[in-house]
Amino acid sequence: MHVIGTVGLPGSGKGEAATVAREDGIPVVTMGDVVRQETTDRGLDPAKDHGKVAQALRDEHGPAAIAERSLPMLRDRLEDHETVLVDGIRSDVEVDVFEEAFDDAFTLVSIEAPFEVRAERIEARGRDANMADGGEGLAARDERERGFGMDDAMDRADVVVENTDSLEAFHERIRSIIRAEGASGEENGTDEGKRPEAEADT
Repeated sequence: MHVIGTVGLPGSGKGEAATVAREDGIPVVTMGDVVRQETTDRGLDPAKDHGKVAQALRDEHGPAAIAERSLPMLRDRLEDHETVLVDGIRSDVEVDVFEEAFDDAFTLVSIEAPFEVRAERIEARGRDANMADGGEGLAARDERERGFGMDDAMDRADVVVENTDSLEAFHERIRSIIRAEGASGEENGTDEGKRPEAEADT
């Protein structure tokens, strides 16, 4: 059994990492889907109100609310698969939830890219409402997610991937990490913190 978690600011490449996992037959639990469903249940627009509802869930049920709602989905998929990826961790409190639930079988991957690169990607994918349409700008999203504890979560990563090269190179880097972690099942969290080999160019 192994659970791989991804953490990163908007547009860093978490969704692409999830795509790679699915292509390798690894199920993905997306924490954002928990928020999107809650947004819909509240009669709001997921494209515009996602951030507001994410904050509301944490205010109403505690900072670990979204991670805790994801655990049953993770355990369900682990009944039929050796490895599962959880996409979209946003705080050190959420890291605590997964480390407590899965102990040494949990590996945290931080996906990182500069602001300008992330802004271009978000504009290109056209999934999120922009400021002119009533959505949030990227700087505001970064500030909100850092307010959740994103920086602290990224600092606790076992593996760091700098996503500044081509999409193909990023996919290959993620694929190698997923296959190595899923195959080994070994303890990855150490007192040494982030593993530098994942930052090297490929």
